Amino acid sequence: MKTLQQILNDKKHKEVISIAPNRPVFDALVIMAEYRIGALAVIQDDKLVGIFSERDYAREVILQGRSSKTTQIHEVMSSKVITATPEDKVDECVNLMSEKRIRHLPVIQGDKVLGMLSIGDLVKEMLAYQQRLIKQLENYILS
Repeated sequence: MKTLQQILNDKKHKEVISIAPNRPVFDALVIMAEYRIGALAVIQDDKLVGIFSERDYAREVILQGRSSKTTQIHEVMSSKVITATPEDKVDECVNLMSEKRIRHLPVIQGDKVLGMLSIGDLVKEMLAYQQRLIKQLENYILS
């Protein structure tokens, strides 16, 4: 099973896509639409201070009747962030994300954010891993 670092290495966008906590929600929505992603790391002074996701937008902005142009990220972000390390394995993180009911997992080393992985990224890798195992078993049986 691959590590999170290996998955990060294969990602299309190598840079950490993030936003500062004092920016308006509207700016986050523009960035998320541009990159076609569902969440942003919220970074202040090079440290992860939260995550802003589509869920946060729906629950904390739209349903509360707030304006995305005047509400700042720090007002609505998720500040209790579950993280992983680059050495963690995909299957362990899928279990963690499922158990904690989260869709995005920042990968950090020390205080540095290396990237963010979605549940989709990890499930895709798990399916590929299972396909490789099936192929190996078929080859073993046929030889």
